[in-house]
Amino acid sequence: MEQYPYFPMFIDISKKKIVVIGAGKIARRRIETLTKFASSITVVSPDLNDSVAALEQSGIIAVRRKKYEKSDIEGADIVLAATNDNAVNDAVWADCKALGITVNVCSDVNKDDFFFPGVAVKGGLVIGVTASGSDHSLARRASERVREIIDEF
Repeated sequence: MEQYPYFPMFIDISKKKIVVIGAGKIARRRIETLTKFASSITVVSPDLNDSVAALEQSGIIAVRRKKYEKSDIEGADIVLAATNDNAVNDAVWADCKALGITVNVCSDVNKDDFFFPGVAVKGGLVIGVTASGSDHSLARRASERVREIIDEF
């Protein structure tokens, strides 16, 4: 059977409850992107990097400084499992599946309900880039180039 690429669909997440499990390098990039689109972002992580801590201090995100538990995602609309611990990411995925929550797992493309795109934003113009989970480096380079191009507008 032919593998189709993912269809790009833009949705309003401004009022969705988003939970990000983890606060490392990948989580930080995703959290920073999400702050442009969502007003209810909660991060669950025992440790924070400086960028995520600054977002908390400015009131842009909420943080629970703790290890992940299933109760952390109850009531969430979208969850991102973005830790450097595959066992935790797998537990988040299993819990989301049991609760019917849309989930993205940074460590396993086969457990994604959606791909987190590279995003370029200028005013109301929003461009998302994905390589359908197959080549993150290509998607990142393309996103960077798109950002350069829209800065010319």
